[in-house]
Amino acid sequence: MFDHISIQVGDVSASTAFYDAVLAPLGGRRLMEIDGAIAYGTTRPVLWLGPATTGGTPRETHLAFTADTRAAVVAFHDAAVAAGAEVLHAPRLWPEYHPTYFGAFVRDPDGNNVEAVCHAPE
Repeated sequence: MFDHISIQVGDVSASTAFYDAVLAPLGGRRLMEIDGAIAYGTTRPVLWLGPATTGGTPRETHLAFTADTRAAVVAFHDAAVAAGAEVLHAPRLWPEYHPTYFGAFVRDPDGNNVEAVCHAPE
């Protein structure tokens, strides 16, 4: 259903360093930069990061990225830890979602809940 999503970040440099690291194990990379916004994807932009331009208290966003394998979920988690991210949930099965849902959850530099999930069996 989604074509792409854009989120505002407090520190573009910190956020791009984080997303560069955690999206690489999933095949994601920076694809372009336009007017200070950075686009990530595998073949086309699907996640845009831009500098915060609105006031108010930021609210947590949950972003879940598809991983082809469980090993990629673990690599995402390891990259996040190496980048200094807070770990919300280490890689594990989440059978309450479905029997093969394998995911890991971390916080990005802006406090968003960022997940990598593999739906495939082992």
